[in-house]
Amino acid sequence: MSWPEDWQARVDGTACGFCAEGRPQESAVGLRIYAGDVSDAYLSRRAMVRGYAVVIWRGRHVIDPHHLSAQEAASFHLETLRVGAALERYYEPLKINYSTLGNRVPHLHTHVTTRYWDDPAPGGPLPDGPNYEVPPDQLAADAAALRQVLH
Repeated sequence: MSWPEDWQARVDGTACGFCAEGRPQESAVGLRIYAGDVSDAYLSRRAMVRGYAVVIWRGRHVIDPHHLSAQEAASFHLETLRVGAALERYYEPLKINYSTLGNRVPHLHTHVTTRYWDDPAPGGPLPDGPNYEVPPDQLAADAAALRQVLH
């Protein structure tokens, strides 16, 4: 496996899918559950565990949190924590994981993952493995409920 040929264009933002999509209610990731001042959070339509969300930075194109000003970083972090708290309240998992990677999509975003007794990797990070398609009715119902929790 190697880095994609358009990696530099993704890094500099000229081929950034997150920048190009704007702030849609529904994206390739999933259904928007939160529109903050600096981020959008989406409940993922494909997940290894129920309640997997992605918080996407919606300011200028940056790839890592250290590229933000102190105020931007604080705002992004607080909005990400707000999403994590809502996931915890609604799903009642054992633990919430926060992962800021960007190795596939080099645009600042954080994966917020609920963890359960029966999840596929208790005590460790979720493996890069098979995700299941969340049934559309369940995805819509969970997204609506989470919007209420986040309101």
